[in-house]
Amino acid sequence: MENFDAIVIGAGHAGCEAALALARTGNKTLLLTLSLDAVAFLACNPSIGGTAKGQLVCEIDALGGQMGINADKTLIQLRMLNIGKGPAVQSLRAQSDKIEYHNEMKKTLENEKNLFLRQGEAINISVDGENKIVETAVGLKYCAKAIVFATGVYLKSQIIIGDYVKDCGPNGFSNSQLLSQSLKNLGIKLLRFKTGTPARINSRSIDFSKMEIQYGEENIQNFSFITRKKLKNKSVCYLCYTNEQTHEIIKNNLDKAPVFSGLIKGVGPRYCPSIETKIVRFADKERHQLFLEPESLKTNEIYIQGFSTSMPADIQKQMVHSIKGLENAEIMRDSYAIEYDCIDPLQLLPTLQLKSIKGLYFAGQINGTSGYEEAAAQGIIAGINASLYLQGKDEIVLKRSDGYIGVLIDDIVTKGTNEPYRMMTSRAEYRLFLRQDNADLRLTEIGRKVGLVDDKRWKIFLKKKKDLKDIFNLLDTKYKVETLKDFYAENNENLPKESVTVKDMLKRSNIDAFKINNKFHIFDNFSYEIINEMNIIVKYEGYLKQQQEEIEKFKKNEEILIPKDLDYKKYHGLRLEAIEKLESVKPLNLGQASRVSGVSPADIAVLSVLIKKHNETK
Repeated sequence: MENFDAIVIGAGHAGCEAALALARTGNKTLLLTLSLDAVAFLACNPSIGGTAKGQLVCEIDALGGQMGINADKTLIQLRMLNIGKGPAVQSLRAQSDKIEYHNEMKKTLENEKNLFLRQGEAINISVDGENKIVETAVGLKYCAKAIVFATGVYLKSQIIIGDYVKDCGPNGFSNSQLLSQSLKNLGIKLLRFKTGTPARINSRSIDFSKMEIQYGEENIQNFSFITRKKLKNKSVCYLCYTNEQTHEIIKNNLDKAPVFSGLIKGVGPRYCPSIETKIVRFADKERHQLFLEPESLKTNEIYIQGFSTSMPADIQKQMVHSIKGLENAEIMRDSYAIEYDCIDPLQLLPTLQLKSIKGLYFAGQINGTSGYEEAAAQGIIAGINASLYLQGKDEIVLKRSDGYIGVLIDDIVTKGTNEPYRMMTSRAEYRLFLRQDNADLRLTEIGRKVGLVDDKRWKIFLKKKKDLKDIFNLLDTKYKVETLKDFYAENNENLPKESVTVKDMLKRSNIDAFKINNKFHIFDNFSYEIINEMNIIVKYEGYLKQQQEEIEKFKKNEEILIPKDLDYKKYHGLRLEAIEKLESVKPLNLGQASRVSGVSPADIAVLSVLIKKHNETK
């Protein structure tokens, strides 16, 4: 039996971040994966980021993670979503080169000190005191004090296309048939979820002239705060639509759709439904948007975003050919649904450690979430906390006011989920404060404290703080009215009656820091990121102040800890439902308790008194 400090099972996006976090903080770490060819594999859409997901990637990066660095290195197109809306909902999204993303991450793992990459199937987990033993299908055994489960959608997974069912993982990779039972033997409750992916078609068979071209953007921020070079777009995407014929084909064949025939038992993602579910749920819609996205610069395969289905292959072909521009499209890979086992995340602490067994951590889609970014976000936190556990130090819990990662983890461990959980900007109460441009200002110091932020990243962080201080010092610079006449007229603003400062100008609706710099060159010595950061802070000064006040109120309840030995049944005043829910979730503080489903504000008021009484008695 070989000994390690920690073992990570699964090398998807959660497993990679967890393993790197552990290894980079000095732990001898084994990363065990079913297939080395599936390391950081983009099994669904060939992209990183998206609405709320871009924020997650920037937060992972700020903590010292790898996803943002990898996304910058391998992108083929970069866009800022919701650019016409406020900064609270703007999100980066990149089309990544699917092949290069895998290669780059695998190379990073292989060259990381303290990290050992091994292909093999974990089939059984046993616990012997502090030691956890992992047995593989070929009879090898590994021992460690901490294990991170990051098995993704591979637990007893099944691919479903029409009435065809195959026991395998995404893209035909091998799955894990026995580990689910081992988790059950440890007393862990499992759920059954479902997701899916669209067909891939050959670019040479597409008539792009019938579609709307979607260009990328340049001169916007990168995912990683340490990427210094300006990123270039290397490809384009295309927009097309379903139509009446597409909808008729689907409606006429609903009896063959596994999601309606009963063949699929798992719960699917409400926010990313199959095209047949869309047609039924939104029967009044005449068409649905589809985006054609290149999978790599090294292949002709094109991904049809928004066209996920589990219809039979022959019906899929009819559906694809009904779309304008895809009349002669060659399908290279069929669309499919995939069912898999995952755990009920209510069994986890906010540290992502299992409540019932110390040293066992869970991250990614095994926790009932969807998406690469959600997985990686959990992976880095699980890796950090497993490392702190091994060092005998207090683990970290990111609050909802700290970042989207805090919102994500708090949601799943406090409220649970009955469908694949997807991060959205609407889930974050403090989203104007939790922007992707300031993720480093919010989280880099935490990453430094736990040992993940190296000297290079720390130096860049300190320079940004200094640059922000310097640029804010320029806001008091005054300009005389006569020098502003043309500038205000060009931007449809009324000319002021007296001299104004740069900050005064920024308060005008039609004027921003970039326009001011183009005219007066006052910010020429600062980067786009610094100018943009300052611009947002000044423009939304009032709203940010209001949100900061809300955060301070929120933190008060978060600081009222619930004693571990508090017996809810012992005291009168709490409703039976509240007692049941609180005992199940075991919230760490009053704030978390207030977010538990079934616990009312009246229960929280009573609980607040009980905590005070309990502490006084102690």
